[in-house]
Formats: sequence, C-alpha cells, structure tokens
Amino acid sequence: MVTTGTDTMEEFAYWLDLTVRSDKPVVLTGAMRPWTVVGSDAPANLYNAIHLAAGGRTTCFGTVVMLNDQIHAAREVRKSDPLRLNAYRSGSSGELGVIDQNHIRVNRAPARVEQCGKPAWKTPFDLDRIARRPLPNVDIAYSYQGAGPQAIKAFADAGAKRIVTAGTGAGGLSPAMTEARDDAVKNGVVMVSASRTGSGAVYDPGVHRVIGAQDLTPQKARLLLLLSLATTHDEHRIQTWFHTLGTGQFTARPQGAAELPRNVAR
Repeated sequence: MVTTGTDTMEEFAYWLDLTVRSDKPVVLTGAMRPWTVVGSDAPANLYNAIHLAAGGRTTCFGTVVMLNDQIHAAREVRKSDPLRLNAYRSGSSGELGVIDQNHIRVNRAPARVEQCGKPAWKTPFDLDRIARRPLPNVDIAYSYQGAGPQAIKAFADAGAKRIVTAGTGAGGLSPAMTEARDDAVKNGVVMVSASRTGSGAVYDPGVHRVIGAQDLTPQKARLLLLLSLATTHDEHRIQTWFHTLGTGQFTARPQGAAELPRNVAR
C-alpha cells in the first residue's frame, strides 16, 4: 500500500503498473482533503487501502487506486476534478469495484488477469535491466483550434526523439501542428497520437512513425513510450507494445477454457 499526492497519482500508479513485476496487490491512495480539514477523507482512504491490499482481492490486477470507496485500475484511472472527493474516474470502462464499509465488492478485473501465473503477465519493463542513466526525453504537445507549430518544433529542436500529441477528438491536430509533426517524423522523431478528451481510443492513423495511443491518456501514453524507449529502439516492437500493453482488452476465451486462478477476483 502506497500513499501519495493526488495530483499525479494516476501517473505514479501507471508507472508502478508497468514496472512492478510481482503479482501481489499494489494499492495507491491519498486524500482530497488533508488531515487538518474537517471532514478529511484521509483516514477512511488509508483504512480502505490497507484493507484492500491485505485482502488479496486484487492479486494479478497490477496497480490499483483506492479513493472515495472506489477501486480503479491504474491504466484507466484519471483525475477529473481538482477538489471534489469523487475526483477520480475510469472513463467508459468504469471502476473495478467499491468498498462498502467492511465489504469489498470487485465487479470486474483488468484484462491482464488472463495471464495470471504466466510469464506473459509481467511487462517487459524490468528496471533492474534498464541502464542507470537519465530516462529518454518524451514531451506532450497539446492541440487546440488554431494551434501553431511552435511546441512540436521546440521539442524536436531540444532533442526530443519521441513526442506525444494530445489531439482534439480522435487525435486531430491543427494544420500547423500537422505540418510540424510531419517535419519531425522526417527527422526521425516517433510520434504517439492521443486524445485530449480524457476517454475513448485513438488508433494508428496510417502515417509513418505515428502510433495511436489507444485509450491511454496523453500523460500515460508518455510513460509507456518513455519506458519503451528505455528498453528498446525497435520501433515495431514499441508499436506492438502500444497495441497490447496499451489497450488492456480481454481476448476471446473459448468455451471450456481453464478458469482463472481461485485467488483472483472475477
């Protein structure tokens, strides 16, 4: 169980989800109201996070976030309000479950539980094998109506070899940003296209060296890209990781296939 600030908790949680190679429960929690404020949610969140972690109900789930009695998967959770107690949401996927007083209700599981107990459950990002040097520089360029090319050009000129774009709708960029992106791609920069909407998926647009972020938010697409670059320079492999690790979809299980391990909540 890990306590941390809520502003970037979703990023910290996804970093742990990608790098912790143990299938034991990892639960992050924090508080929207500090201990010194009347009505603080800190004690309840702390108790519930310990209860959830100790109960083992999220074995093989990877990292989860527990706030406001709600359990969220690290890959899907995002902060949607700066002050309210119900600040965390999981987009269209919805929460994993809830804690009702002493009762833990787990209604669904992240897709990675399908690989529970198998080597494939672990992500390829073993920090013990990543060289101890500064991590690759990956930046995020935000698009809006009439956005200019300056952000992408500045990132590329500063040495960024990979850039994530937070586009409108399904990853759309303004004409000027599109031109800057195409120039950066010609100079060897790999781009990941995400959406600023906070929900929904962005698929590969069919442009050389531009990868769709699937349903990852721009800030989480940045983390996946950063760790990918720290592990390999094979662009095809990086694109494959976005199509697999980045999607979190269940695969079809034929009738009569083996059941999930007994200690994994359904």
